[in-house]
Amino acid sequence: MSNENTSDNPLISIITATFNSEETILDTYIGIKNQAYDNWEWLVTDDCSMDSTWSVLLDILENDNRVKIFRNADNSGSAVSRNKSIQEARGDYLAFIDSDDVWLPSKLKQQLLFMGTDIDFSFTAYYLLDAYGSTLGKTVDSKQYGSFTYEDMLRKKATLGCSTVMIRKDAFPDIQMPLLRTGQDYATWLKLLRTGKKAFVIPEPLTGYRILPNSISRNKVKKAKRQWQIYREVEGLRFFKSLECFLFYAWRAVFRK
Repeated sequence: MSNENTSDNPLISIITATFNSEETILDTYIGIKNQAYDNWEWLVTDDCSMDSTWSVLLDILENDNRVKIFRNADNSGSAVSRNKSIQEARGDYLAFIDSDDVWLPSKLKQQLLFMGTDIDFSFTAYYLLDAYGSTLGKTVDSKQYGSFTYEDMLRKKATLGCSTVMIRKDAFPDIQMPLLRTGQDYATWLKLLRTGKKAFVIPEPLTGYRILPNSISRNKVKKAKRQWQIYREVEGLRFFKSLECFLFYAWRAVFRK
């Protein structure tokens, strides 16, 4: 456990925001701890959880010096929490994982090798889990290939799950997430791709994404409103450009396999 940055063994800073995750955060940590690549730091910011999440994090911290935990003074949302972790990151790479998701043991190692010296933004396919961590037998982005541009992602040609993303930190001038309560990850990927970089996909499902009953991904109306807000208010797209992109998004949301 070197926890140092070297060209052949770069440090990966893993970014997590958490809120009331007492039932899942330990599984997330175990998935990180079991990675085949072990030169990482896990930076977790708790958003004033009202359950025992903070106690679980303290127990994890006591036994693993690669873990760093922070706490917001007020409940502020995932964007603020992730940004606090990003500010503290020392790694050459940033990887993101939500507090209810899990990684396969080879995830970081495979992604690092895939990125090599010339890819600055990558993501993986993922498989869906139920609230109890059992597989639902469905994968997302596993039929994708190649890379995706800003225009591609405006039209949501890939789902690009937050917990699958890894980026080379010094390749982007600003990695801070827009201060949105929801959809800040998608808005961030657009901001990064607006620089002209491309997001390259690994179509192998290396991440498990947990579907929770109260997740925004289960509320299609809220998700659609969020998408429109990002087009108009965050990206500043003209009405007809927003409408064009939204129709692509809606078609894929309905017919995506």
